[in-house]
Amino acid sequence: MPNNPINNLINRMADKSLAEFELIEYEGGNDVFIWKHPIKDFTTGSQLIVHESQEAVFFMNGQALDLFPPGRHTLDTQNLPLVGKFFKAATGDVTPFHCEVYFINKTEQLSIKWGTATHLEYIEPTYGFPIQIGASGEMSLKVEDSRKLLVKVVGTENGITHQGFIQKMRAFLMTHIKNHLASYIKKEKISIFEIDEHLIPLSETLHKIFKPNFLVYGVSMERFFVTTIVKPEEDKNYRRFKELHFRQYADIAEAKLRQQTGLIDQETQKQRMVIEAEGLAQKRALEGYTYQDERGFDVAERVAANESVGQMTNLGVGMGMITGVGNTVGTAVGGMIQNSINTIDNVDKNDAVNSINAVGISKNTLEMDSTQNCSNCGNSFSKGAKFCAECGQQALSENEIICTNCNTKTLKGKFCMECGGSLIKKCPACDKEVPPEGKFCLECGHKL
Repeated sequence: MPNNPINNLINRMADKSLAEFELIEYEGGNDVFIWKHPIKDFTTGSQLIVHESQEAVFFMNGQALDLFPPGRHTLDTQNLPLVGKFFKAATGDVTPFHCEVYFINKTEQLSIKWGTATHLEYIEPTYGFPIQIGASGEMSLKVEDSRKLLVKVVGTENGITHQGFIQKMRAFLMTHIKNHLASYIKKEKISIFEIDEHLIPLSETLHKIFKPNFLVYGVSMERFFVTTIVKPEEDKNYRRFKELHFRQYADIAEAKLRQQTGLIDQETQKQRMVIEAEGLAQKRALEGYTYQDERGFDVAERVAANESVGQMTNLGVGMGMITGVGNTVGTAVGGMIQNSINTIDNVDKNDAVNSINAVGISKNTLEMDSTQNCSNCGNSFSKGAKFCAECGQQALSENEIICTNCNTKTLKGKFCMECGGSLIKKCPACDKEVPPEGKFCLECGHKL
């Protein structure tokens, strides 16, 4: 029997293995971009099954003709308009034809790893020393244009995996990653010791650069991540600058901690003094006297202890001072003083004179204890006053000064309790420390 297409068709239909050729579907792995079906000859009426996220491309005579979307397709000349131009059915609709079918996996391929095979050398922008680093990460790819990928990358091969595609693009990737990574670090002046904080913007920048280059081959780079920057931990220069870098932050943190501790100590001292003052005020209120009364008692006690005055004279003087402390106490003590003086018949005139002088001293002492000098103009005013009547300066106690930074009253110390500024006063001429209330430098005499 002559060899012709009709006879070949009859022989093929008689072959029991013909059924194997009637169902065409994807049998590749999920990490495959393109998979070529091993069967090349199909009969019209064969069934093509394309799963979701897949495409099928028919090749005839080395040309990519029809593209099939997901679904079940019957292969005949009516469903293959481009193939029909090259093929004429000899008889019926059961004529076999020669073609190739490529399945394209259009799922996004995740966690595709990349890494630099050699180190990238550049000048560290912060400290200016040469350094070598490596980089690695992951990316995800997806087939965007099946025809481009088939024609430009796969060619006559039976298919390609995502790792095979990356291998083909490796030279491009390594060259561009090194170049753009170094340029980005230099442009942004990123310290090698802080580069891990910039991995996200660095990844986004490289992704924008690489994506158009991958689209040329029909593949979309969906994501690109720089996950690791490999630093030269064994390099002695790197270790030395690393220690210097972190030391500066440690010194600043330590200084701030000391300042905060000082402020806390001052605040604690302030609260302690407030609590003690409140306790004393409550004690005086319960016992029926005031702070001024207590100060009067202290003055009288000091005067009575003066050894230059006789015993009874001291009693008179001391009680005389107490007489001026308060109406109730003064009235009761006044009578006692008079009775004591009347019982003394042999008081020497010198003792009387001494008593008068002692009374004068005690009065002056009381006046001194009940007044204070203004820290600004030196004018005397009552300790109960809040401001100086001469210049209007705010009244200060022995433990208080005016902060030169915030101009508020605060306790004496090294730092202001209001703003935290330094209270240490220095001479502008010789830079020596001077007392806060001093008007002249003790070292060089410069007027402050």
